[in-house]
Amino acid sequence: MTVQTPAIVIHSLRYGESDLIVSLLTKTSGLRSYLLKGVLKSKRGKIRASLFQPLTLLEIEANHRNKGTLERIKEAKILVPYKSLHTDFVKSSLVFFLSEILKNTIQEEEVNEELFHYLETTFLWLDAHQNISNFHISFLIKLMQFLGFYPDVSNISLTVFNMQDGCFQNDSSNIYCMDGQTVSYFKEFLGTTFEESMDIKLSRMARNEILSMLLVYFELHLHGFKKPRSLSILNEIFS
Repeated sequence: MTVQTPAIVIHSLRYGESDLIVSLLTKTSGLRSYLLKGVLKSKRGKIRASLFQPLTLLEIEANHRNKGTLERIKEAKILVPYKSLHTDFVKSSLVFFLSEILKNTIQEEEVNEELFHYLETTFLWLDAHQNISNFHISFLIKLMQFLGFYPDVSNISLTVFNMQDGCFQNDSSNIYCMDGQTVSYFKEFLGTTFEESMDIKLSRMARNEILSMLLVYFELHLHGFKKPRSLSILNEIFS
């Protein structure tokens, strides 16, 4: 079946000397993996390897056999060109971090247009703004809504955050309960827009502690989730 759809590049992997295997989140067919034969050596083909940088927004025409095997892309072009996402050092470091996060969290082929719209909108927002020091924290918190484990905020006034159950409570009940200033900062992000969250003042230590807590929370609620290898670089950049 031939499909034409917007798509977001999640991950790409070199295969052999000249091929790429790319993972794309498509708007109409969910997460799909494609084999791009000879793309690393071809200079005049319709499909260029440069199109498949992480988080690139594409329009693709592809053959989907829907047999659980690698699909084939017939044509691909940039849907919306980024101005700074792949050229600004700080943003490009964020791109690799977010790409690793999405590789570990989006694993089903089910169509999720709301998630696609969220990612498309936020990447364009990141591309257009300069005040982005809290972007990765806000991104992860909002992503939870689409993954099904956004915290229950009905008792947000309580002081302890139970990461295992995803709720706020009075007292610690297991080893995954957090309290103190980290939880207070975490609460500030809940329910805010990206613009508002960028104005939350955090020290390097506070930002790293919130991020560390969020990654543990992801590990608790997503089977097989692994902390991104780019985490240490990100912590240094936003210090």
